[in-house]
Amino acid sequence: MGALKVGGLGEFLREQRRSAQLSLRQLADAAGVSNPYLSQIERGLRKPSADILQQLAKALRISAETLYVQAGMLDARERDELEVPAAIMADPSINERQKQVLIQIYESFRKENAAAREEAAAAEGDATGRPSGPADDEPTLAGESAHADEPTGTTRTTRTTNATHGTDDEEHAGPVPVREETGNDDHR
Repeated sequence: MGALKVGGLGEFLREQRRSAQLSLRQLADAAGVSNPYLSQIERGLRKPSADILQQLAKALRISAETLYVQAGMLDARERDELEVPAAIMADPSINERQKQVLIQIYESFRKENAAAREEAAAAEGDATGRPSGPADDEPTLAGESAHADEPTGTTRTTRTTNATHGTDDEEHAGPVPVREETGNDDHR
């Protein structure tokens, strides 16, 4: 966490209070703090706790994270994630409703893009050509192939041999399935 930037926070709070068209007394009452204490915060003489910042943010109808950024309470990564909302909230040319709508739209785009990145990463994992599931751990013998396309998701193994020599040579007619011996030779 960074050092507490009290002066910058106080200026920011004053700007937000004026933008919301609130007097010092009105904001103090809405946030549940004393008028002199809020005045000292705005002048950079006091360091408010995270709880007080949260109360002030609620009264100003801005995100508490915006005030945490201004106070230097968030690390650089968190600050980067909140940079756009903080800039929106600091803009005095738009009203509070417009600020909230812009932030909601921005956050919905971020969530949508994060979901798309997760899907792309999952699809990339599937594109390796390796079947997933239990067949990955099962060894196959030469001449065997694993089929993961069974409707139930099970794997069946087929052993093939060449009809002429009992091997898998390419010059012959092709592989045929080996008939399993059942011990019953009544089929003559």
